[in-house]
Amino acid sequence: MGSVGNETPLIGNNANGTYINGDNGTNGNHASSITDPSTEVDFDAIVIGAGYSGIRMMYELKKRGLSSTCFEAAPGVGGTWHYNRYPGARTDSESWVYKFTFLENLDMPWKPSERYPTQPESERYFNLIVDTFGLRKDIRFDTRIVQVLRDEPRNSWQVTTDKGVKCTCRYLIPATGPLATPLKAPFPKEELFRGEIYTTGLWPSKHVDFTGKRVAIVGTGATAVQLIPIVARNASQLTVFQRTPNYVLPARNYPMEDSEWAEIERNREMHNRDARQSIFGLSVVDSTKGLADFESPKAVQKSLEKAWERGGFYLVFQTMSDLLTNPESNMIAQEFVRAKIRNVVDDPATAELLCPKYMIFSKRPPLGHHYYEAFNRPTVKLVDISNNPINSFTKEGLKTADTQYEFDIIILAIGFDAVTGTLSLIDIRNGEGDELSEQLDSKWETAYGITVRGYPNLFMPYGPLAPYGNFPVPVDNTCHWIGRLIEHMRENGYAKAESTAEFGKAWQESSEVIFNSTLMATHARETRSWLIGANVEGKKIRPIFWFGGTNNYILTCENEAANGYPNFEFTPA
Repeated sequence: MGSVGNETPLIGNNANGTYINGDNGTNGNHASSITDPSTEVDFDAIVIGAGYSGIRMMYELKKRGLSSTCFEAAPGVGGTWHYNRYPGARTDSESWVYKFTFLENLDMPWKPSERYPTQPESERYFNLIVDTFGLRKDIRFDTRIVQVLRDEPRNSWQVTTDKGVKCTCRYLIPATGPLATPLKAPFPKEELFRGEIYTTGLWPSKHVDFTGKRVAIVGTGATAVQLIPIVARNASQLTVFQRTPNYVLPARNYPMEDSEWAEIERNREMHNRDARQSIFGLSVVDSTKGLADFESPKAVQKSLEKAWERGGFYLVFQTMSDLLTNPESNMIAQEFVRAKIRNVVDDPATAELLCPKYMIFSKRPPLGHHYYEAFNRPTVKLVDISNNPINSFTKEGLKTADTQYEFDIIILAIGFDAVTGTLSLIDIRNGEGDELSEQLDSKWETAYGITVRGYPNLFMPYGPLAPYGNFPVPVDNTCHWIGRLIEHMRENGYAKAESTAEFGKAWQESSEVIFNSTLMATHARETRSWLIGANVEGKKIRPIFWFGGTNNYILTCENEAANGYPNFEFTPA
């Protein structure tokens, strides 16, 4: 892993302070590649974050001959897949769609070992990408961006790091990721606990031994669902604190044989096409049969059973096409999953606590790897805290209103401040001095989740109101789209681009209309779903994503580009 101290020397002197030398080896003549040659900048573009979207964006910029550098707070690449290294961490998307699809025509040897790759394998994949395509030399690790200021007269962005280093760019690209800022414990006195405390989203690189330990896991979201079966194998006692149960779908993971991966590679274009044409960016052909189109209730059950055995999200996308809009369809799917839970979990009382009573997809259903089976172990206990929340840490462990618990290890698996959480940690201000996080908080208006009015030449690969789904697919599309937009500016002599205020408002309104047309709107608030920010105390409740479908999003963005960007305003150099 690289670090700032191991990189090529990059700090030089400037009349206005300490600046980064812009010649980062990308194309050797960065000053001549900027849109407006009258004002020199250190880089054409600065990328914040070396996770999925940051790496994809770095590749796009390099491909187009733009000079760039990337700042990453971690000591290595991967973003979520660097920090989330808790035992059992793996993707919920299949390996053949959780990948960079820009590799379609490039030769890079890669064969995942499982249907759903683990965190170590995903991290190796990211490192292979940056090394294969020569991106590592342009990434500055162990470096946080603390402030970004817009210099309107110079048409540039000035970036300041936590080390006091400053540099300028024409295009600012915050690739901060949708799930990068873990939540802190919502109860006090953490300093009292004499044992070990871990947060899943900031898991240490060292091995954590659960053998013979009394362990608490707070939370039953997607992270905890992966972690619980692993901890249950070795802990002398595992206590799981659950506020809201989840509809955990079976992953049906399996090792990938060489022959199977070779077949996937032969059909790579088909899988990529299916993912781009599906609602949630998965390599599935979405069902077109609504509940009324099935010939009998038995046929519906057969479809659900087939999808359940296949594993993954097929239960949602390849059974009843109106599952997210028709209450009757959703109720049938709910009862199907609850029956599965009751069939697997031996203790009836525990099974009922694990059975959700809300509509499927009010919360994003996670994939489980023997999750429900873990609760059949005599050493695993489930505690319902929906009406008896945890009050505080104690010296010995945790306490609710009526019970004190003693532990050796406490694990917080309580989720993230999605999408805007990391953005809000950076002081990004436009030429008027307005802070980006405050503007997003008040107006929540973006164009395609990419741009914000009043912040020219700022492009987010996955900002607020980006499409919800298997993230790599829309991110791949968006990074390519941003590259095309910059190319359009350079070819036409434009110095600045920003979306119109009217379109930002229209995109926000469309997200509300689409979300409210689904059953998600009915229960997402009461289940405190992170899809609407309800899991963060004090955060405004509203759709964080655009739920119009990955397929429709890609088509809409393509039409914008094909028609000459009618919802954008350009300023000549």
